[in-house]
Amino acid sequence: MEAEEPLKKEQEKEIENNETEREAASVEVEEATEEVTEEEESKETVKETEKPAEEAIEAEISEEIPEKPVIRPRIEEEELEIVEERIYTIPLKRAWLVPSKKRASKAIRLIKSFIQRHMKVGLRSEAGEEEFFEEEEKPRIIVSNELNEYIWRRGVERPPRKVRIRAVKDKDGNVTLYPA
Repeated sequence: MEAEEPLKKEQEKEIENNETEREAASVEVEEATEEVTEEEESKETVKETEKPAEEAIEAEISEEIPEKPVIRPRIEEEELEIVEERIYTIPLKRAWLVPSKKRASKAIRLIKSFIQRHMKVGLRSEAGEEEFFEEEEKPRIIVSNELNEYIWRRGVERPPRKVRIRAVKDKDGNVTLYPA
């Protein structure tokens, strides 16, 4: 029995220590929650004080600069009368036969020559036609910025192997090329 008494005393001490540790932990948790609630309250007061200031600034800005409707210029491709419109897939494999630093420009030349053949632009088969073009503008092949960027987007060395385009011929005989 004497051996049991020191064990009981030790167990009672451990229980007391555990209880004090639990009480200390609960006090710390309560203090932490109090700090968090105080921080939240301070944030809310800061937000409340910022809102009127922000609203005042927005009101001043809106008074100074009246809102204008955004006017975007409409790009009309068909401003001129369209005589003919066709879609072609042009192979550019011949552009890969030239040196690598000249491939993209060769691809543009291939596109122009293909369109010249297939849309019959600026062909000088008859002498009378040459004289007619000298008096007025010769019909041109116009490559749009979108198509040009499409050809050049991977650089000069790697143009696409083929390209699908939309060719629009106007009443003056000019052909404009767009990506299809």
